[in-house]
Amino acid sequence: MAASNELERQLERAAGQLRHHFGEVNYEALIILGSGLNAVAEKLSDVSTLAFSQVEGMQASTAAGHVGQFVSGKLAGHHVLVMQGRLHGYEGYTAQGVAYPVWIAARLGVPLLITSNAAGALNVDYQVGDFCLMSDQINLTGRNPMAAAQPAQIYDRFVGMYEAFDPELRDRVVHVARERAISLQVGVYVGLLGPSFETPAEIRMLQLLGGDSVAMSVCEEVIGARAAGMRVVGISLITNMGCGIEGSNPTDLEVHDVGATRVDDFYQLLEGILAS
Repeated sequence: MAASNELERQLERAAGQLRHHFGEVNYEALIILGSGLNAVAEKLSDVSTLAFSQVEGMQASTAAGHVGQFVSGKLAGHHVLVMQGRLHGYEGYTAQGVAYPVWIAARLGVPLLITSNAAGALNVDYQVGDFCLMSDQINLTGRNPMAAAQPAQIYDRFVGMYEAFDPELRDRVVHVARERAISLQVGVYVGLLGPSFETPAEIRMLQLLGGDSVAMSVCEEVIGARAAGMRVVGISLITNMGCGIEGSNPTDLEVHDVGATRVDDFYQLLEGILAS
């Protein structure tokens, strides 16, 4: 039981650090900015930042293009806590480590996780530059943040994943995208460990499993958030077609190039979610 209590104490200390640094703020959402979308944080007002490495139990982000800091600010007048970058399993971090910042936000009373990433298209009807609203996920990382003694003694080990992505808020995102003429697809997200891109054979397999998009993040965050009772919205930016589709051979550079062109539209989607 001592180990479990230590994780709980660590989360409390981390949450206390954020309260001390940012003040007592009633955040409406934790927003995780994925590859290519970090610039959204630059559009916030009343901004204050805190590096991941300065927070109890947090790890530094080593992924290209991920700033690796918490940003406290206002998005269209709404108080939000933003992760400018995230932690990945392919960086060597455990599933619990990936979910840890989500659990810190839960300790702060944040009711909503909005998680985003860059993803490859499995669905041949998608186009590069589309956003894809996650209707469900297939976790093929082989990892789960609840598969350990410590978190299982804080939250319910057997997390229900029915409607893991909040249906009411999904409807809101669809409405906002239609209203503002933002190209949005809705589909099933597949999460893999990475960091290598998928092979053409793997892409064909994932299509047969019913996936519409694929990337190397999100799943562990969603499970962690649902364990903590948070509502969840997941949005991918389609930055490439899956390997072998239309001759695609993805690279990390195109991920960031596409993201830079879609920051304004993603900000509008976030604004619409928070307005609800």
